[in-house]
Amino acid sequence: MTSISSPLSPDNKKIATDCLQGALIDLIDLSLEGKQAHWNVIGRHFRPLHLQLDDIVDFARESADLVAERAVALGANPDGRPGTVARDSHMTRVDSGYIEDGKVVAIFTDVLESIIRRMRERIGATETADPVTQDLFIGITRDLEKHHWMMQAQR
Repeated sequence: MTSISSPLSPDNKKIATDCLQGALIDLIDLSLEGKQAHWNVIGRHFRPLHLQLDDIVDFARESADLVAERAVALGANPDGRPGTVARDSHMTRVDSGYIEDGKVVAIFTDVLESIIRRMRERIGATETADPVTQDLFIGITRDLEKHHWMMQAQR
């Protein structure tokens, strides 16, 4: 066997796998930027933010794996290589060096909001093309919105 086949039509497969690839980039980048902030956050709220960022990173990594495996199940090859993530990312970059806790909250509130917006677009795009992929996106978005709420509540 040289490839994995998909039960979807070629057009629906393209819609679903393009959306999955975009989600994979967002989730990998969220995990990387989250770790960068986790290591460098300072301020009075260091400890809770340090732990909260770990929760976000763990969620992003687990979700990225689900997204990549869904893409493979549809016969696509997910691309999570560093160069691809850097090239295709839409996320705000976390500064190097120490980052004040208030700035971390502001950055990650905005980052999560932008990812949620793109995920909701993917939910709409996959509604007819692949309801199974849409269901995956709905679950991930629900959890992203929870993380967004918890981060935003610290502003």
